[in-house]
Amino acid sequence: MHIAALIFANMDALVSTNFTFNGQKSFYRGKVRDVYNINDNYLVMVASDRISAFDVVLPKAIPYKGQVLNQIAAHFLTLTKDLVPNWLVASPDPNVTIGHYCEPFKVEMVIRGYLAGHAWREYKSGNRTICGVAMPDGLKENDPFPEPIITPTIKASEGHDEDIHREGIFDLGLVSEVDYLILEDYTRKLFAFGSDYAKKQGLILVDTKYEFGKKDGQILLMDEIHTPDSSRYFYADTYDSIQAEDQQQRQLSKEFVRQWLIEHNFQGLEGQMVPVFDNNFINLITSRYIELYEKITGKTFQKQTYDDILQRVEKNTILAIQQLK
Repeated sequence: MHIAALIFANMDALVSTNFTFNGQKSFYRGKVRDVYNINDNYLVMVASDRISAFDVVLPKAIPYKGQVLNQIAAHFLTLTKDLVPNWLVASPDPNVTIGHYCEPFKVEMVIRGYLAGHAWREYKSGNRTICGVAMPDGLKENDPFPEPIITPTIKASEGHDEDIHREGIFDLGLVSEVDYLILEDYTRKLFAFGSDYAKKQGLILVDTKYEFGKKDGQILLMDEIHTPDSSRYFYADTYDSIQAEDQQQRQLSKEFVRQWLIEHNFQGLEGQMVPVFDNNFINLITSRYIELYEKITGKTFQKQTYDDILQRVEKNTILAIQQLK
């Protein structure tokens, strides 16, 4: 059959897709990924170059961002498959991952080793608990916690995800207590692995989030893992000296995009206008994403051409679907 597809892209960025695959039952466009349900057995996720912050998709896409996210996630899903079961089936294209269809938990498992980002903003405002977890007095921005803390959020279909504590998850019936204990265990194991791996690469894994789902009664790690969209990294070699001087840490993450938006009076609040990146800032974001890919994986990033990207993604995905059982 003829596979119809449309793509709306900048000259050098993949903004969105709209494919029709054999066995396709539904399609969903997330903040960053375009998701295709194949016969309720598999999900095809196309990583676009869209970028979001404060739970808002920003007006301009970032070249190579989708490829970076997809390939980092595939790298770590492969490395951790014997540690925690995950959904990965294949990554047939630099921008595509195929995974098992799961019933997702409506909770994201956020784990933090350092007082940074959202946790710091809460702390600076005077709060000493986050998601029901106590934070000690006397810390400054980017200090380590005595031990990593888990600060889950409710996944919102629209708008901001919301902090929630463990008891709130049970009260709302989002996850059973038995399953939640497994999610916590998997989260700590993955974070410990990611932290050790980052250390070998000269980085500090500051915080990250994981998503899980269930298939045939088994809990599986889903979606991305240890990418710059889901994680924050500091450079290890300068961490102590910068912290001693109470300066901003050198980091590889999306936080610098959030800071730029804050400086331009945007935090995703009602009534705020979304500022538009200029080309120089877009190029900077691209270079940061590629830098993180190379730093965290130890591999040289191979830029894929945007010429005929539609045909490439379509062809590779169709071939992979044909091989699924």
